Amino acid sequence: MQDFIDQANKNGVTLHDKGSCQFCGADYQKGIFDCMDNYNNRLQLLDFNNPEHQISRFLSVDAHALQHPEIHGRWSNHFHLTRLHLILDKNQTWDYTKSPMLSDYLNAYKLNRPNEFLSIPKPLERGKITAKDLIKATTANECVERIKKWAHEVYHAWSSSHSIVSQIAGGFIDNNYNGNAQGRKTKYR
Repeated sequence: MQDFIDQANKNGVTLHDKGSCQFCGADYQKGIFDCMDNYNNRLQLLDFNNPEHQISRFLSVDAHALQHPEIHGRWSNHFHLTRLHLILDKNQTWDYTKSPMLSDYLNAYKLNRPNEFLSIPKPLERGKITAKDLIKATTANECVERIKKWAHEVYHAWSSSHSIVSQIAGGFIDNNYNGNAQGRKTKYR
């Protein structure tokens, strides 16, 4: 994974190192740098052997990435928004084996769409809940509930791209769960 500072530079974005996070608005002292350093702080409450907690981990990664798309590659948006769609709208149970499958599927998908972009919501308009709100959680269940609300807010903030990720999710499900062997090289139809 490329360093987020390098990716921001590649995207022509100047990162602020003072005040609140310029992307999600979380109240920090050193902007995006504190946001990146602290977003995992409360996840230690979770037991990643518990499937619900494991899904919360994916939701938190997706929510954080989509609140900060300027520091990630553009196809990262497709991946994280599609995974949110699969978990939140399609009720897919997610685990660590499925992320590489989705990545492979997206690699095949993007070959035919090199100029496709998702419409990125404006900074500070990608959900009001941020990773910093997780620090208020004192139990694993409370952390899980906060992450779910956060993921839903971020997902809805990206609603203008839901039709694209719905198509991707449908193809991913068809390719991986309707008779095709898992792990097989995929072609987007």
